[in-house]
Amino acid sequence: MDETRPVILGYDAVSPLGTELEGQWQRAAAGESGVGELTRFPLREGFPVRIAGQVAKIDITPYPFLRPREMAHWTSPIFAHALLVVHRALNRAGLEITPDLAPRVAVTFGSAIGGLDALIEADRNLVAAGKLPPPFMNPNSCINMAGGKVAIFTGATGPIVSGVTACATGSSSLILGAMFIAQGMADVAICGAVDFPLVEPILAGFATMNGAYRPKEGEAPLPPAAASCPFSLSRRGFVVSEGAGCIVIASRAFAAAHGLPFETELAGWAMTADACHAVAPNPATVARCMAESIRHAGISPADIAAVNAHAASTKVGDQVEATTLKEVFAGRIPPVTANKSQFGHAMGATSAIESILAMEGMRRGVLLPTINHRPDPAIDLDCVAEGARRADQEFVLKNAFGFGGCNACLVFRRVN
Repeated sequence: MDETRPVILGYDAVSPLGTELEGQWQRAAAGESGVGELTRFPLREGFPVRIAGQVAKIDITPYPFLRPREMAHWTSPIFAHALLVVHRALNRAGLEITPDLAPRVAVTFGSAIGGLDALIEADRNLVAAGKLPPPFMNPNSCINMAGGKVAIFTGATGPIVSGVTACATGSSSLILGAMFIAQGMADVAICGAVDFPLVEPILAGFATMNGAYRPKEGEAPLPPAAASCPFSLSRRGFVVSEGAGCIVIASRAFAAAHGLPFETELAGWAMTADACHAVAPNPATVARCMAESIRHAGISPADIAAVNAHAASTKVGDQVEATTLKEVFAGRIPPVTANKSQFGHAMGATSAIESILAMEGMRRGVLLPTINHRPDPAIDLDCVAEGARRADQEFVLKNAFGFGGCNACLVFRRVN
């Protein structure tokens, strides 16, 4: 037992699989998909993106802190969903942030896209009609404002930072929180990420860079639920989705002093930069990130019971991840789960949501399936394609890789 490793007190998420954690787990374990037709905005003729992973509208009635009058200023959906998952994660943790605790509570809650939807809407109104933007436009679009609103909402006055690492933001937020705790700058950290990127120009941009799912020329598109197919021969890019995840971590000493139970610890972590290409991964630094996170946990690759993969469903990215897994595990790769097969890619929020699903799987002794899997001869992985599988898991590796060559790998350990 390493006293410097933070423990997980509570977590919560919303995703295309649902807005309640138990319902999301049940749908995931049943092999269901949260991907469907894109309805966030009217689709122009010929618009290249037609499907997405959308979060259902939340009922704010049970949550008086989401006051309609107040939230009317915060038009981007990132804010309501961030506050919701933070509220529920703290409740699950049994933790109230009182004034005496507040200076020792850090916030590392982030976003890769932020409230760009508010900025785009204001720009369109300005160009079309000369209408000046509302006074809350700039705060809505500040990339760090999700974390700022979380701090205001909870009263946490410890260190605050929004470490944006593109698609690895959720994982990076956990690492930053763990660092604050390890350095003695905080006892608790509210970590996580939120992204709602289903905005017309953002989706169009993913399409023109050949990132978003697009059917093969001359072939009919796959059904929405089948389009996200990581590690599969038929993969044609990621399905853009939305969501939020919050994970509350603390030092062991704090948990013991306050009688807060926990079942998981963040046993190891690592971050590397590809320093190679804007979007294409670098096998050498990806492999090093995995290996260093395992080494930091004080274990060997053979101790890892399962991998929760980044697995965005892109040709190059999935191939690199599979190849580097083979290198790190010396050909003896444990079972690999790709949650994006079920709800798509929620940008920075994805790795937070996937970490939560991984920890739920550790707690329940279940590996979630990788759906839509059609074996690729170039990728030799056990993707749990047959459906959810019973499996005891003490250590799980979580991979996350982002644009700009941002790699973040986590090792979770079940302690109870």
